[in-house]
Amino acid sequence: MTNHNQLVGGFGERLACRYLVSQGLVLLDRNWRSRAGELDVVARDGADVVFVEVKTRRSVRYGTPAEALVPAKVRRLRNLARMWLATNDVRYDRVRFDVISVLVGRSIAVQHLRGAF
Repeated sequence: MTNHNQLVGGFGERLACRYLVSQGLVLLDRNWRSRAGELDVVARDGADVVFVEVKTRRSVRYGTPAEALVPAKVRRLRNLARMWLATNDVRYDRVRFDVISVLVGRSIAVQHLRGAF
C-alpha cells in the first residue's frame, strides 16, 4: 500500500470511528492485529459485539468501497473475529459484521451496512 493510500485509509477509519460513536456504539478495539490479519474496528452496540470493516476509496472507478469485500476477505475477517473473541473477555448476546463504506471525492459519503456479511 502506498503512503497516500495509507493516509486515505487512515482518514476513512477515523471518520468511521467518529460515525460509529455518534450512532451510540462503544469502541472496544481498533486496528487489532494478529498473524492472520487485522480487524479495523471492534465495537459494542448494546449487548452485541460488532466487527466493522472500513473500506475507503477515492472514486467508484473500480466499484464501490463495499464491493472490495470479496469472499476470501470475509472468511479471513470471520476467522479474525473468532480469534479476537477468544483473546478478549467480552460478554455479548450476538456477533455482527458491519461494513462502513467511505467515499472521498469532492464530498465525503459514509454508508453503514449493518450485518453486511
